[in-house]
Amino acid sequence: MAAPWNWMMVGVLAVSLASTVTQEVCRAPNGKDGVPGIPGRPGWPGLKGEQGEPGAPGIRTGVQGLKGDQGEPGPPGSPGNMGYPGPSGPLGTPGVPGLKGIKGNPGNLKDQPRPAFSAVRRNPPLGGNVVIFDTVITNQENRYQSNSGRFVCSVPGYYYFTFQVVSKWDICLSIVASGKDQVQRSLGFCDTNSRGIFQVASGGTVLQLQQGDQVWIEKDPNKGRIYQGSEADSIFSGFLIFPST
Repeated sequence: MAAPWNWMMVGVLAVSLASTVTQEVCRAPNGKDGVPGIPGRPGWPGLKGEQGEPGAPGIRTGVQGLKGDQGEPGPPGSPGNMGYPGPSGPLGTPGVPGLKGIKGNPGNLKDQPRPAFSAVRRNPPLGGNVVIFDTVITNQENRYQSNSGRFVCSVPGYYYFTFQVVSKWDICLSIVASGKDQVQRSLGFCDTNSRGIFQVASGGTVLQLQQGDQVWIEKDPNKGRIYQGSEADSIFSGFLIFPST
């Protein structure tokens, strides 16, 4: 039984050797390299890489580089505080005189306003510090109010006011003017009477008034007793000297 198996092994070995010899003898030489092909199309860009670690600071050489280009302007900043006004500049040179205007029409004195009044005390109402001159003598343009004792200005300008008041006692009176701003201007006059006889206290002034201003006579509450009788009259007068326009 051992002999056939050995012959079989010898045969296989012989076939293997023959095949090896045949391969070594029949192998062809390697061929030449072929021609390079056409380059392929570029591929898709790769993803952005991660940011690297910051590098080490450079060594200072002391050499200053060239000035770079000017950058883009930044957004406007917040406005600063307003400064103090500067000094006034010098006056400019006078301008060229204008053309001569057309001659106006001649004025007429009769067309100008002429407010004027005079009033006396006959039966005035009692109470209050305003001295009321209730009986009108003259009231041109009706600007004096006999019920209130006040003159109301309708024509802006310069006015003259005066009063003469009869008294047998010490007396203090004032000419009072009040404007639209409610600011009062007062000019006081006083007279001392120690003998108890008729005496006249008087006063007068020139006032610049605007439209709507009022003027009246006011008495001192403690020294404002005025004589009331048929022997003598107390009077208040006023008139326009000239308008301001």
